[in-house]
Amino acid sequence: MIRSTFAFGLALVCGGAASLAQWNPANRQWGKDDPDDYRVVTFNIQDRICSTNIKQEGQNSWTAIAVQIAALRPDVVFMAECGDNSANGTGAAQGYNTVDTVQRLTDTVNLFMRGGTDPYVAGNPAVTAYVTKYAPSYDLPYVYVSDQTDNFNRNIVLSRFPLVDLNGDFRTSIGTFTLSADPANPYYTAGNAGVRGFLFSEINLPDDRYGGDFVMGGGHLKSGGAAADLSERLVASQRIAYYIDAIFNGLGGSTPDPNVRCSNFPRPNKVLTAQTPVVWAGDFNEDELNNGRDGPALWMTRAGAASPGATDGTDRDRTDSAYDDSRDPFTNNRNTQGSNANNKLDYICWQDSIATLRRSFVFRASTMPSTATPPEFASYPGLYFNISAFTDHRAVVADFVLPAPAAPSGHVLNSPADASLNLGKQPTLAWTLGLRVTGYQVTVSANSDLSSPLFTAPVGPGGPSSIQVPAGLLSNCGTYYWSVSATNRGGTALSPSGIWSFQVYGACDLNLDGFVDDSDFVLFATAYDLFETTDGDFNGDGFTDDADFVLFAAAYDALLACP
Repeated sequence: MIRSTFAFGLALVCGGAASLAQWNPANRQWGKDDPDDYRVVTFNIQDRICSTNIKQEGQNSWTAIAVQIAALRPDVVFMAECGDNSANGTGAAQGYNTVDTVQRLTDTVNLFMRGGTDPYVAGNPAVTAYVTKYAPSYDLPYVYVSDQTDNFNRNIVLSRFPLVDLNGDFRTSIGTFTLSADPANPYYTAGNAGVRGFLFSEINLPDDRYGGDFVMGGGHLKSGGAAADLSERLVASQRIAYYIDAIFNGLGGSTPDPNVRCSNFPRPNKVLTAQTPVVWAGDFNEDELNNGRDGPALWMTRAGAASPGATDGTDRDRTDSAYDDSRDPFTNNRNTQGSNANNKLDYICWQDSIATLRRSFVFRASTMPSTATPPEFASYPGLYFNISAFTDHRAVVADFVLPAPAAPSGHVLNSPADASLNLGKQPTLAWTLGLRVTGYQVTVSANSDLSSPLFTAPVGPGGPSSIQVPAGLLSNCGTYYWSVSATNRGGTALSPSGIWSFQVYGACDLNLDGFVDDSDFVLFATAYDLFETTDGDFNGDGFTDDADFVLFAAAYDALLACP
């Protein structure tokens, strides 16, 4: 909750020491420290994602962007300046020299991710450069293309996880908004001029991995250094700050937009959960380090606060949110556009009382040593030197540690029933799948506290809900104990059923010596011989009666059950 965060190289310890196996740029590893970290990318791609661009593999802008996304593998991407067919020089040749419609740009994004036949270029060629070609196990299947334009471009969100309505307004995304004046919060002006299609998408995260969900915001503020440009960016950032605080935070209360100043219809009926952060990003067109004033990133994180730490910021607890100060890992350069080291125009902002930044960086291919280029670049000798030229801005990347889920629950034991007798030596143990589980472990022990286990087996969350005990582990007449524990990032929980027991062929041990062997068969044969005589007094009470027949029947049943 500070004015800015210098984040390159920061590695927080969360639930133990973090593995660094996936983050080692010098060794071509650009991944996340922890697979449960949530990676956000903001990228102004300057008109390259549009329907008329040539989508063939080669030394071109389409390929350059595809390999970058494949190399970074973000969980969510905000892209600005998409859909403009006039600025990239191909629109006129293809007879479509305007901004893409929502459907046309949605189709184009799907081609960008997964390839296919291009319906928007003459001859309908196959798309030969696309993200999943370079990262086959990766995808961003959920797309929101804004219904707003600035007469040239649209903004888009691509997500790894589904979009869902989180605040009860029957929408998963919103493309813009209008405000009316709020006398209680006079720091902004009414209207929406300058907002320029600032969007928000609500994302449903897996309950077994995260304690909450996620809201991704993004926009592209006015460029230029004239007084009117500076004023428009300031007003827009104040409006965006109010919208975040009112709609998602409830101005610190439990009702969204309590003063009814935002133009959401239908109106939302709930604020976000306490573990669901808002993160917003984009091309803010002003460098907070050298602009000489409180600029857009500062206003959007601090809101109307007269000083840092005051209680009307855009964090969920109404303190200040944070914004990044990302750097190139190899040069420490902040630049995201152009060559000036202090020309950082692209930012990621976040509610840092909920989301904890592990690291952030500027992905600038032209400054990488050749030994550091991601494997996804391997098929393009020299391309990594040109990627920066193909994309006007550089991608800004941030990895967040999000709240962990509650511990698993609901994985109850099913069979064999507790205290079962006369089981085989390879019983099948079954349970009911639980909630918020990333993995199970079955444990069998001769001890009632499951210590010194005889058998343990991990089972994946989507695997079977039963497992057979292997041969050679259990003994006749033995009593054994078992249970199932479930794990997620929030912890490990034993089954709410507790620890159950079972006995293996216990009744076969007729002489109670702890073993089922020849002596038990001799005992049974002797009993049978006695039964054949008139004095078949098995229980020694001096009579041959029904009680002796019951005892004989039990011995007979035990014999049939023996292996």
